[in-house]
Amino acid sequence: MSEHYFEFKNVCKAFDDNAVLKDVSFFVEQGETAVIMGRSGVGKSVSLKLLLGFLAPDSGRIIVAGQDVTDYTEEQFSKIRRRVTMVFQSGALFDSLTVEENVAFPLESRSETEAPEKIDATVKELMTDLEVVDFADRLPSDLSTGAKRAVAIARALAEDPDAILYDEPTTMVDPLMAAHISDLIAKLKAKLHKTSIVVTHDTHLAKKLADRILFLQEGRVGFFGTWQELENSKEPFLRNFLAQDELIPALDANE
Repeated sequence: MSEHYFEFKNVCKAFDDNAVLKDVSFFVEQGETAVIMGRSGVGKSVSLKLLLGFLAPDSGRIIVAGQDVTDYTEEQFSKIRRRVTMVFQSGALFDSLTVEENVAFPLESRSETEAPEKIDATVKELMTDLEVVDFADRLPSDLSTGAKRAVAIARALAEDPDAILYDEPTTMVDPLMAAHISDLIAKLKAKLHKTSIVVTHDTHLAKKLADRILFLQEGRVGFFGTWQELENSKEPFLRNFLAQDELIPALDANE
C-alpha cells in the first residue's frame, strides 16, 4: 500500500511516435485536490484515463486508492472505478433519462437493497447541492452545457466515491457559468472532503481549488507545488501562462 491516494511514478505514454507523457511523477494525498494544468496536448486528460485504466502506461507505475494498479485487469479496474469516479468533459449523460433519473441511475443499478425513499432523498440532496433540482424532469437535451456539467457531477457523487476526477469542468461554457461551476465544486470540496484531481486550463478555478498544482510542459513536469509557489515561480513559461489568463477577469457567479 502506498501512503499516497494517487501517484504517478516515472510514467511514460506515447501514441505511435508521439510521446505524450515523459517520465511524469506526482502524488495526491487523501482528501487533497490536485489540479493538472498546461497547454492543449500535453497529456492532462491522458493522465486521468491512465488512472482509471482506460489507457495503459508504456512504463512507470500508477497508484490509485493506495494500490499499485499498473498491471490490473479490467475486472480489477471495475472495482477501482466504484471508488473513483470521473466527470467527463462531455457529461456522458443518458439522453433518454431525465435529470433526476440520471442522478439516480448509479444508486438504482448498484443498490438492490437500498430503500426507494433513501434513494429519493439522496438524489434530491445532490440535485440541491448542484443547484439543478429545478431541472429534475428535464432531459439533457433541454439543458445548457453548464447545467449538464452540474448534473454529471451530481451523478458522479451519487456513487459515493472516495475520489472524483474532473476533466475540464469549465471548458466550453461562458465565463459566468464557469465561475458558477467553480463555486459549486469548491462548495463540494469543503462539504465532502473527497480526494480530487481537476484537469483544467482555467487559472481562476485552479487557484480556488488546488492544494497542489501539476503543470505539464511538453509532456514533462514543469512544476509541482502549491498555488503560491506557482505564482512566485520565475520560470518564463509559467509566468507567460499565468499572464495570459490574467487578461480575462474572474467573474463572481453571484453578481
